[in-house]
Amino acid sequence: MQLIPYPEPSRWKELLQRPTASAMSLEAIVDEVFTAVRESGDPAVRQFTERFDGVSPESLVLPKEEADRLAAEVPADLKAAIDLAYDNIRKFHEAQRTGVVRVETRPGVTCWQEKKPIEKVGIYIPGGTAPLFSTVLMLAIPAALAGCREIVLCSPPDAQGALHPAICYAAGICGVHTICRVGGIQAIAAMTYGTREIPSVYKIFGPGNQYVTQAKQRAVKEGVAIDMPAGPSEVLVVADSSAKPAYVASDLLSQAEHGRDSQVLLLTDDAELPGAVREELRKQLRELPRREIAADALGNSKIVLLGSVRELADMINAYAPEHLIVCHREEAFLLAEIRNAGSVFLGNYTPESAGDYASGTNHTLPTNGFARQYSGVNLDSYTKSITYQRLSSTGIREIGPAIATMATAEGLHAHARAVSIRLEDLKAKKGNKNGGDD
Repeated sequence: MQLIPYPEPSRWKELLQRPTASAMSLEAIVDEVFTAVRESGDPAVRQFTERFDGVSPESLVLPKEEADRLAAEVPADLKAAIDLAYDNIRKFHEAQRTGVVRVETRPGVTCWQEKKPIEKVGIYIPGGTAPLFSTVLMLAIPAALAGCREIVLCSPPDAQGALHPAICYAAGICGVHTICRVGGIQAIAAMTYGTREIPSVYKIFGPGNQYVTQAKQRAVKEGVAIDMPAGPSEVLVVADSSAKPAYVASDLLSQAEHGRDSQVLLLTDDAELPGAVREELRKQLRELPRREIAADALGNSKIVLLGSVRELADMINAYAPEHLIVCHREEAFLLAEIRNAGSVFLGNYTPESAGDYASGTNHTLPTNGFARQYSGVNLDSYTKSITYQRLSSTGIREIGPAIATMATAEGLHAHARAVSIRLEDLKAKKGNKNGGDD
């Protein structure tokens, strides 16, 4: 990792650039796939699956019998680990439920808000070099808790046209309705338009490579919502001499092994820490099966030495990391100042891996600086809020004149008339001593 000592603030923007490809370079292939899937449906999905994944499954939807057979292959110890993670994730997301909000804003004017589930959602589970069965838990558990009527899972098949057994096991315990062995751009296109085999959905969730990210953004143009814009995984560690260099290096490598385009950053105000961490990186990297991927990612990465804890906080907010690990004596100050982060991990004994798998928080988080304006996936991600109001005769008398005055001032006379006609009617009824109906 490149060490950058005491950079001037004028250089920060340049230093914090992510290693992302230009959207323009991805648009042509995304357009090709979306157009073909829209026009041809399943045959196009099969064609692109064979082109990109080297396999053409007989059925795009994994039959339940095959999913159950694959799930049964999961070793008992892995099932127990998945079950533990399931319990923790479910507990944390179930605690996020909120009830109806009801307010009488004026006498006779009642307003309330209720949350309703998004009926049909799609969850994308990356396969490739790492089948992320943990992401099934992160996306399907809150979908089921929210009451989504249809949960569609898409994940790329292996060379035999199957899915990883743990993906099938996690999908089964989470209540996924349809499992599709389709990945990449074609999976997002299929869930956007719907095909004979793959249902269309109203919102698509899940991480992926830059092609999947660009495809999700294309889905938005076609009227399908997404969880958030996303890109390669990233972590920022802020540490001082209270942090163990071996722990810091392991956290950096745990993100670096995600992919060659991942980025990891270490910020510190301790001049001795960078050397110790770099030595640990060299030692630990040699032991990793995915060391070539991690080494490439470290080439995108930096250690930045800053002069004060104030600068540490400012650079964190400027970067807006997906994952933020804080192991620093000034933790309280940093937490008070941090505004932009997807998920935060505190202290020597809280590795980012905890949130990735089993602490209970969600690991589907905003990357590429989108933590400035997006939250990670949570229970509310699967719901929409509907507002209601009821006015009694007392209520329309209370606020009707103000409504009519405002509507008239905006030149919307029919709006004003919708109020005045009711007020006139109530006035006439009162004159006839009939009163008004509430």
